[in-house]
Amino acid sequence: MWLRRDLRLSDQPALATARGTDDSSVLLCFVVDPRLEKSSGERRLAFLFDSLRELDAKLDGRLLVVRGRPDEEIPRLAQAVDAEAVHISEDFSPFGRRRDEAVAEALGDIPLEATGSPYLVSPGRITKDDGNPYKVFTPYFRRWSEHGWRKPADSSIPGSAVVDPSEVKKSGRIKIPKAPTKLSFPAGEDAALARWAEFVDDDLAGYDTGRDDPAGDVTSRMSAYLKYGNIHPRTLAADLTRPAPRGAKERGDGADSAPRGAKERSDGADSAPRGAKERSDGASRGGQAYLRELAFRDFYADVLYHWPHSLWHNWNRQFDDIALDTDEKAYERFEAWKAGRTGFPLVDAGMRQLAETGWMHNRVRMVTASFLVKDLHLPWWWGAEWFLEQLVDGDMASNNHGWQWAAGTGTDAAPYFRVFNPEAQAKKFDPKGEYVRRWVGDTDADDYPEPIVDHKTEREEALRRFGEIP
Repeated sequence: MWLRRDLRLSDQPALATARGTDDSSVLLCFVVDPRLEKSSGERRLAFLFDSLRELDAKLDGRLLVVRGRPDEEIPRLAQAVDAEAVHISEDFSPFGRRRDEAVAEALGDIPLEATGSPYLVSPGRITKDDGNPYKVFTPYFRRWSEHGWRKPADSSIPGSAVVDPSEVKKSGRIKIPKAPTKLSFPAGEDAALARWAEFVDDDLAGYDTGRDDPAGDVTSRMSAYLKYGNIHPRTLAADLTRPAPRGAKERGDGADSAPRGAKERSDGADSAPRGAKERSDGASRGGQAYLRELAFRDFYADVLYHWPHSLWHNWNRQFDDIALDTDEKAYERFEAWKAGRTGFPLVDAGMRQLAETGWMHNRVRMVTASFLVKDLHLPWWWGAEWFLEQLVDGDMASNNHGWQWAAGTGTDAAPYFRVFNPEAQAKKFDPKGEYVRRWVGDTDADDYPEPIVDHKTEREEALRRFGEIP
């Protein structure tokens, strides 16, 4: 089994498939790809390596970690152990699909079998009646809710069934790299399960009304765990929804398609009767609100799957000609934004929280993103790149499409005129200034900067630039 964004042992359909019904032995491996090492921020690498260390400990030192290109390392390891198949959880990102196609081709007669994915409902499965993908979230969400998903998978495996890497000749095994930086919260499956249980007990009931309060911070902090697959969203959804009526058929596990060249499963694990759905009418208001956020995660992955160009280019190409500032003054303002020295306290608090912890409250993410693209008129991809460099939970689909939502160039029907007023947002969501004081301190201090722009003027300028687009 080749692990990627599924660094856990529980609720792991691909592992259950690899184990099979004939009690097969399984070699679990992870390939440290230098291409991804180079493009990942220090915090994401730290979270990855810490997750691998925990997983290796759970396997009593039987996780095989190698470094190299997967299309070279995976076929080599498969041949070394005379593998019947290589099992994966499917990756739907543009890079992941290209990588897996290359691995499938290099494997030759050894099948690459995909079971499950990092999502509740995999990209490509939710479509309109005519088969076209959704471009707007709300109708997607309605169909997504009707579709449903499978309950958590039983993927328990005895240690005796895991191949000892020391028995693999010339395995190329490396020590799991040291974390390049310290994290503000622990990585790994146990930490994910513990954090989720804490959130459900303490904050889920109030999530619907409290999630926009950055000072109160009743958010789950599960995004990094979901990013690396320390926990599957099915595990979360099981606590958010009431079980389906007894006797109801289960939904598929999301393995609706396989990489080109991969062997598709035909045992029914990837399909379900039309119209069946997971019950959500028993969920609390907080649970319903949280489930909607998981749907947004699936939606953005689906958008990227159907429109891979939207990773670093406007989904709505109509906005490609909008005027952006990229001169020397623009870079100075960009540096002020990154450093949390814009003179707008809520923006600065968010940017300083990001720099110190590798995480930012979602409401503040929207405010800081809007400020960069609407008040400073800078390219959204500048901000997206900075977030990916700093965030522990930097997910390409969610991050970059969230930025396009703020920029008004994404899938939302008409968001270009939406310009967050950072002062009004602070009064509404941090009325006592607790969040700002926590991360900025005294905004009346002599060393706190004056606002670098006039919001009213820049809002009008942003709308003027949008108005120039044919």
